[in-house]
Amino acid sequence: MRKPVKYYFLAFILLMLVQLPVLAQTEASRAVNEEEKISLLIQYVRSLENATFIRNGMEFKAEKAADHLQNKRAKAGKRISTARHFIKYVASRSSSGKPYQIRFANGRLENVEEVLARELERIEGRQGNTGS
Repeated sequence: MRKPVKYYFLAFILLMLVQLPVLAQTEASRAVNEEEKISLLIQYVRSLENATFIRNGMEFKAEKAADHLQNKRAKAGKRISTARHFIKYVASRSSSGKPYQIRFANGRLENVEEVLARELERIEGRQGNTGS
C-alpha cells in the first residue's frame, strides 16, 4: 500500500518547520559571537594601561579610550554587526576621518585599526573561528 506523494511532501514541510528554530538559533549565536568579539576588543583596549591613545591630536589613557569606543559602539547600534565592521567603521578613526593611534610604553606608535585587527585575529584563532 503506497502513500500518496502529498503525504511525503507534507512530512518534508513539517520537518523543515521543525528545523527553522535551529537555523534561527545558529544565526543568533553568530551575532552573539560577534558582540562578544567587540566586547573583547574594547576590553583589550582597556587593558593597555601603559599605552596612550591619540584621538584628534589629544592624548587619552586606555580607560578613557575604551569608554569612548564603547559609546561609539552604542551609537552605531545595529549598523555594526561584526567585529571587523566595528574596527573599520567605529574604532579606527574619528568622525573627521583622522586615524586613532596608540603609543605604546616603548614609544612605538601604531594606528588603532592595525592593533585591533591583530587582536581580533588572536581572538578568532583562540576560538577556532577565522571568518566573519
